[in-house]
Amino acid sequence: MDMSLKNWGPALLMGLLTIMIVVLSFSLLASLIVHFSSLTEMSFQWAILAIAFIALFLGGAVAGAKTKERGWMIGALTALFFSLVTFLIMFLGYNTTFTTSQMLIHGGYLLAGMLGGIIGVNFSGGKDR
Repeated sequence: MDMSLKNWGPALLMGLLTIMIVVLSFSLLASLIVHFSSLTEMSFQWAILAIAFIALFLGGAVAGAKTKERGWMIGALTALFFSLVTFLIMFLGYNTTFTTSQMLIHGGYLLAGMLGGIIGVNFSGGKDR
């Protein structure tokens, strides 16, 4: 079985970096809107969830395009690393763990990352043979 795992590290980092850029950009935009308008954070609840799914999809797609093979695996790995970082921030910073609804959301993130990875491999043309 020929698994070229040496390309997975940079691809995983690129996927995570893509996720962080999208999430932080939207976070900055949302905070500016909340600060300069009468809207509250609760007004953005569904938008935040949608942007998170889009960010995980894009992160998986970037990682899949970079590896050019096994998109579902690299997309899932990207989503799992994002969930791990989120869990560590919650557990170490706020002394809380995932609730049942958060576990379901992170399961959705896993699916979004996998789908993004699959599409990323297909858009990149797949592995050259």
